[in-house]
Amino acid sequence: MRGCAGAAFPLDAPAHPVKTRFMSTAILTIDLDAIAHNWRALDAMNSGTTAAVVKADAYGLGVDRVARRLARAGARQFFVAVAEEGAALRQCLGPGPAIHVFSGHMPGDAEMIGDTGLIPMINSLDQMIRHAEGLPGHPFGIQLDSGMNRLGMEPAEWAAVRQIALAQHPVLIMSHLACADEADHAMNPQQLAAFRDMTDDLDVPRSLANTGAILLDDAYHFDLARPGIGLYGGRPFEAARSVVTLDIPVIQCRDLATGETIGYGNDFAAPQEMRIATVAAGYADGVLRAMGPKTSLWAEDTPCPVVGRISMDLIGVDITDLGRDPKSLQLLGPHQGIDTLADNAGTIGYEILTSLGARYTRRYIGG
Repeated sequence: MRGCAGAAFPLDAPAHPVKTRFMSTAILTIDLDAIAHNWRALDAMNSGTTAAVVKADAYGLGVDRVARRLARAGARQFFVAVAEEGAALRQCLGPGPAIHVFSGHMPGDAEMIGDTGLIPMINSLDQMIRHAEGLPGHPFGIQLDSGMNRLGMEPAEWAAVRQIALAQHPVLIMSHLACADEADHAMNPQQLAAFRDMTDDLDVPRSLANTGAILLDDAYHFDLARPGIGLYGGRPFEAARSVVTLDIPVIQCRDLATGETIGYGNDFAAPQEMRIATVAAGYADGVLRAMGPKTSLWAEDTPCPVVGRISMDLIGVDITDLGRDPKSLQLLGPHQGIDTLADNAGTIGYEILTSLGARYTRRYIGG
């Protein structure tokens, strides 16, 4: 049997043959041309102008490289979550492209918004006052709450302040759909009707569509659409090109005898003699523990199931059927995308992307 901490075996007589490999860190490959292709494809489906959402460091893939590639593809309007992201994006893109900030004008943001030419999407009367007093005459947009109850002015608040707001000439009015990923969800037409009720009599550009709403119907498109997850290869844009691959080095391979366990908690016991590879990644790198029981890594066209618990830095993988010791195994790639991993972990592709760890060596192709 294999010993626990403190046990020792003679150096010339290991309990099982062990093969050690010294490899580099895992490699996350990001295809910038695939992102540009996905933006162009969504732009072709959209009846209005198409922006690009690059918040959270372009969904974890590197806003500097991603945004510049999207700008070369033709994107001239971008959306970020907070002003700090917008200021960093302005350094990447330079003057010209419009950069909208979903969180609006927060306390202390006036100098940053003014100096870097950001467009805050005003979410409340308080933000409107702050913007008017701190940056009079500076461009801004309005975000309305059409039913998601997350950000934006509700209909009653909007009715009370709309004349004041319109007198300051907003450059955009937007809202956000809660259920656009579900084409038949009753919330979609409900929010569309609410948005139209609040804006149909206005001569201001409007925006409602995210990726899902671009795919729904052109009634949702209005003047400007804001695709996010579809740019990065995620649902509901099923025709999207895959954007990321993740190749993880094998540190060590070993044999297990029938009945031996692997990993924390003895969760997995070998039902027969097996060959196991230990790879250099774990939940510290965004490989969520919950995906383990349903997930395989791939060696070319051969799936190699995860065995035992995913730990902080290491994962055990069954390579018995592979018949050889691989140098690396692929977690993300042509056989398995972000949505498959999300399904395995009971989450969404957004979380898989934005959790991809800082320890990966990032390699950009295309662009």
